[in-house]
Amino acid sequence: MLTMNDLPRSALLVLDALKRGPLSPKQIAAQSSLPPRTVSFALKKLMRQRLCSKAPNLKDMRQPLYYLIEDRLRELHQNIEILRARAGLCQRAT
Repeated sequence: MLTMNDLPRSALLVLDALKRGPLSPKQIAAQSSLPPRTVSFALKKLMRQRLCSKAPNLKDMRQPLYYLIEDRLRELHQNIEILRARAGLCQRAT
């Protein structure tokens, strides 16, 4: 089972942002109102749990795009919802 150490509140916010589609770290920071350093930390946590992946951005190679791994997200959906409740986050409409 996932814990708050595996997916802190910031990682859950980044997950919400990535549900809209592939985004660069700069776009994630703007949409989630998180500092860029926090977004980087959250993305590393999500990548360790194999919930997101990185791909090159063909429009701007300096800013990679991150996207959700849907199969893994479905697999851990219940655990993620428990963490979301513990963090005091409500499910956002997609």
